[in-house]
Amino acid sequence: MKDKIEKGDIVVINKSGKYDNQVGEVSGVDYNIFFVKIVIVKLGNQEETFEEKDLQLKTKKPSLEEVVASIDKILVQVEQVTNLPIKEKIELPNRLKYLKLDIPKLDKQLIKKNFNVIDEIFAATRKADSSASFWQEIDPNLEKISWWIRTSL
Repeated sequence: MKDKIEKGDIVVINKSGKYDNQVGEVSGVDYNIFFVKIVIVKLGNQEETFEEKDLQLKTKKPSLEEVVASIDKILVQVEQVTNLPIKEKIELPNRLKYLKLDIPKLDKQLIKKNFNVIDEIFAATRKADSSASFWQEIDPNLEKISWWIRTSL
């Protein structure tokens, strides 16, 4: 059975022509008057519409469980970040824990606020030490959380 394509998924276009084999992110799903699923795909700076049959699912957007697991993985890595100032060393784990509690509630404002603070702390920390090994674990998990927030709220 073919996976259902939903908003936030990454798809490959399998329709010969201008967009053949391009990869994009689904920004919306609708149905036409004949109940055919129409998928709006963001390709760079533009959006195009395709029938679902013209698309192949490449990557599903992260589930709620995957996002919570990513937060847990980042929490483990935060312990290895040595160059955090005292204030951020306390605030970062707390913000991650709050984010973990807010995500199941789908509280858009709280989730975005906490994630933005977390992202700012990591950005400042990265300037001080961008070569540390913990970034290999933090970056993909941070991206997964960001992707879920962008496509779920």
